[in-house]
Amino acid sequence: MTEKEYGALVEEMSPKSPIGRDCFHAFWIGGLICTLGQLFINWYSALGMEKQDASTAASMTLVALSALLTGLSLYDDIAKHAGAGTLVPITGFANSIAAPAVEFKTEGFILGVGGKMFTIAGPVLVYGLSASVVYGFIYWLTRFF
Repeated sequence: MTEKEYGALVEEMSPKSPIGRDCFHAFWIGGLICTLGQLFINWYSALGMEKQDASTAASMTLVALSALLTGLSLYDDIAKHAGAGTLVPITGFANSIAAPAVEFKTEGFILGVGGKMFTIAGPVLVYGLSASVVYGFIYWLTRFF
């Protein structure tokens, strides 16, 4: 079998991806998560918080809900239908930290949960923190010149 024939066979046997349906689900579920975040901001503002504090509290609430849903194995069910719609908002980041911790809990709290919690999100955290330190240093330097 030639490489071209093999490629044609793989193309024929591979299931067709419903891109339109997947994009639709990612759009509405991602939008629903963002709408929920806005509702939390409005609610916290109604409780008397300033806008920035309400936004921070809403983000923290979404992260907590995402971690809770991940721990209950419900976030994966939502992600099966939403695809990238659950990855883009802040909830996807919380899920990326909580999922490995839940998966390795049988290995104990130190080596399992603690050691595996940042396997996916760790590089993002390292890059983000490093970039913020470099940016902060450059900003600090430019204030003097």
